[in-house]
Amino acid sequence: MENRYVNFISDEHLLECVSNLYSSYLKAKEGVSKKKFYNNKIDTIKLTFDSRFNDITEENIIEAEILRQIDKSINNSIGTFHEQILGGIEGYEIGKLSGYDIKASDDSLFADIKNKHNTMNSSSSESLFQKLAHYADTYKEAKCYWVQMLAKNSFNNKWFGEINGKEYSHSRVYKISGDQFYKLLTGQDDAFIQLYKALPVAISDFLKSKENKENRIENSALSEIKNETENSQRTILDQITFENFGYYLGSDKL
Repeated sequence: MENRYVNFISDEHLLECVSNLYSSYLKAKEGVSKKKFYNNKIDTIKLTFDSRFNDITEENIIEAEILRQIDKSINNSIGTFHEQILGGIEGYEIGKLSGYDIKASDDSLFADIKNKHNTMNSSSSESLFQKLAHYADTYKEAKCYWVQMLAKNSFNNKWFGEINGKEYSHSRVYKISGDQFYKLLTGQDDAFIQLYKALPVAISDFLKSKENKENRIENSALSEIKNETENSQRTILDQITFENFGYYLGSDKL
């Protein structure tokens, strides 16, 4: 029977991956309380500029900041989605916190997947190279890859260069773009685009299959902050600044 979505993993596996990502979206979007919103200090200096220069109300700018925090969390989940998709290809499996993201079942390939090419600084790049080189030295037939899912170009090259003033190279350590890695594991040039084109259909099918809608917990951060402003008579940004930096000199004047 021909697959409905892509021809390198089963329809069931693809829908399972979509379901897992859907759960991550729900977890990220729901229940953003004031406490959770304040987990990282809020840059109210920047938000003041954003509000005034872009002519956006303080309430809308806080809603946008909440969405930005949610988006940051989702970006990590997208990388996991690719790992799960690729782990469903015959002959490959996901790492499950083993130090690698994807490996060949016969230990001929190990890979670390980053969703974007610019997510690592020099120290993390050095650490990743050393980890991949270790796998290559341990498994003498293995090729090891730094996968950049969203890369600036399409490539599959030996990874060598200078990191933190040291020259690094290994005969079986590579860096590779997302499209080339999908091609490598599936043997199909267009595998990445197959997935892209199939997603709207798969997502639609998944959403239609959900009989019961989850009881969603609304984000409460903004309403909690607004409730505080009713008592303090501060603006929303003043209230956030006071609650985040109440120990700063002069904060008692807010």
